[in-house]
Amino acid sequence: MPLFPEFETERLWLKVTDTPDAGLILELLNTPKWLEFIGDRKVYSMADAENYILERIRPQYERMGYANYTLVRKSDGAKMGCCGLYDRVGLEGVDLGFGLLPAYEGQGYAREAAQRLIEAAFNEIDLPELTAITVEANTSSRKLLERLGFQFERIVHLPDDPEPLLYLKLRPNNP
Repeated sequence: MPLFPEFETERLWLKVTDTPDAGLILELLNTPKWLEFIGDRKVYSMADAENYILERIRPQYERMGYANYTLVRKSDGAKMGCCGLYDRVGLEGVDLGFGLLPAYEGQGYAREAAQRLIEAAFNEIDLPELTAITVEANTSSRKLLERLGFQFERIVHLPDDPEPLLYLKLRPNNP
């Protein structure tokens, strides 16, 4: 895989997600919160996870230069979850998304990673704005997005998905 920018925070490395991360992807996409709030991505084996990376994640890196990042804790090398900038079918703009394994939730890691990607989006990639989506029931995600400065715009639906999603936006001059 070609080299793409990776990022760093005080406690984390944000590494380009690639096939060595298949174990994390398999575990993350099958956590109860992922299944409830994001949906079943039909990733049930290591082979499925590797294919998910090769077919869903890698093409966006090759097309846009950024996509999904594996969050690696500096202190011990633990792979904790993902955060990324996504070009989602059916949405305008670039979408910020994140998900952590349950053991790492509530410790500020998602906020730290998201803040770094927001900084990169506006100052290094030169995006004019970012979007985010979440189901209304995912209050922890919605609250984090609001703390990051995202503002509710409207309800949207993704193609072939009847579930209403909150669509939020962040512009560089938001507080």
